[in-house]
Amino acid sequence: MILLVVIASVLIAGVTIYQYREQSNDYHQNRLERKEDQILQSINYVLNETTYEPSTKNLGHIFKDEIYKIADVQNVNFNIYDLEGELIKSSKPAFEADSLSNCLDAEVLNSLAMSSARRYVEEKRTAGDNYQASYTYINDPKFKPIGIMNLPYFEDNSFNNMELREFLIRLGGVYLLMLMAAIVFAYFISKYITRSLQTVSDKLYITGLTKRNEKILLKNPTEEIGKLVDSYNNMIDELEASAAKLARSEREQAWREMAKQVAHEIKNPLTPMRLSVQSFERKFDPEDPKIGKKVKEFSKTLVQQIDTMGNIASAFSNFANMPAQQKETLNIVSVTKLALDIFHEPYIHFICDEEEIIAKVDRTQLIRIVTNLVKNAIQAMINVDSPRILVTVVSDADKVKIQVADNGVGIRDDFKDKIFEPKFTTKTSGMGLGLGMVRNIVENYGGTISFTSQLGKGTVFTVKFPKE
Repeated sequence: MILLVVIASVLIAGVTIYQYREQSNDYHQNRLERKEDQILQSINYVLNETTYEPSTKNLGHIFKDEIYKIADVQNVNFNIYDLEGELIKSSKPAFEADSLSNCLDAEVLNSLAMSSARRYVEEKRTAGDNYQASYTYINDPKFKPIGIMNLPYFEDNSFNNMELREFLIRLGGVYLLMLMAAIVFAYFISKYITRSLQTVSDKLYITGLTKRNEKILLKNPTEEIGKLVDSYNNMIDELEASAAKLARSEREQAWREMAKQVAHEIKNPLTPMRLSVQSFERKFDPEDPKIGKKVKEFSKTLVQQIDTMGNIASAFSNFANMPAQQKETLNIVSVTKLALDIFHEPYIHFICDEEEIIAKVDRTQLIRIVTNLVKNAIQAMINVDSPRILVTVVSDADKVKIQVADNGVGIRDDFKDKIFEPKFTTKTSGMGLGLGMVRNIVENYGGTISFTSQLGKGTVFTVKFPKE
């Protein structure tokens, strides 16, 4: 609206200026023609009344005094030239006539001769004003040209310019008022329109997938806003339906993942238990003087794995995360050694320069971390001539660092981004099982897990977690 008012005011001002100029040009043209006709009539009257023969050579005598009378009556000065363009007589005073050209230009004479109206008007601009000069033939009573009448005419536009300026000032005042009214009107209209749009915007801003969203209710909305509100309300209905489907799908997926994790976590201690029982059965000697100590260690290992399975079962039965983490003050070195005792592979080596590194972690969770990493390293030793697994525990300032390094097949580059995803059927890839769960355990303690690997040379997993 404001733009339309501004454009309209500019266009009307432009049209007004153009109209005034055209009107001024028409006025001066008509005035020049009237003056020219009046002078020619006076000249013809004098030619009809004179006693001299109307000829070119007698024009100076005929209009010796009459030219001043005609100029005085018509209130305009004019000049008389012969047919060759030589000045014969001028009505101007002597001091003004001195600056007058005594001979017409050949261009003027040619243009006058070629004009069908036997009239030629020359237009010039002098001292900032428009100047016109009219040239017309003077005819004798038999309509034969005997001379040329020249009428100079200076256009005086001061009055028209003053009127134009006053009109534009009034027009500008009117359009200024219209512009202010348009601004006020546009403001209230925009407030009325944006009030509904602001309501829609606020609702869209707080719309979320995980919460119940309210519909928009507006009284007497415009047709466009009404359609927008209806679309939003329909979107809310569809969003709630989609959220319900998504929640149901997520619950089903969570149950499937939990079932996979439980199955995997139960299998983890079963394999070492089976190996421990087979090893104990093979090496059992009732006559061995240390048989009591060996049975005790064997029982301790079995009870530890059974407790792990019990914790998993309890967590699953209580619909909780597996298994709940407890912060116990432990010697990380001794617990790591205990976790490695269930493995009987001769290429597994443990290194630690300290006898005791104290940290607050869950014993079961720590054992699960170590056993998972070592078991994955063992599975990476397929077709390796000289397998070697090195487990190290180091105190790193206020953190504990556990590393499990192997010289196995390594991890392919296209698997590195997926290494911690909860996939449980990639044993031959060297990715390891349950690494996603290991990462969750470590991160829940505020720690980190990372790895470096070279295909065909081996992999190193590094676990860091704070001591407190």
